[in-house]
Amino acid sequence: MCEFTVILNNETVFKDAVYAKVENNNVILKDVLGNSKQFGNCQIIEVDVNNTKMVLASVKEKLS
Repeated sequence: MCEFTVILNNETVFKDAVYAKVENNNVILKDVLGNSKQFGNCQIIEVDVNNTKMVLASVKEKLS
């Protein structure tokens, strides 16, 4: 099984992620134990299976 270390703003924010879903600019992650965490206004910009790394970036909101 491939478990990812998740990075946001050059910091590790979640470990052992086995599930990721993007919903309305939110990234929902779950680890091997079923613990979950949600990151608002983010998107997945890189998934590196060889290095078991997933990189998130903040989504810039458009000004009206």
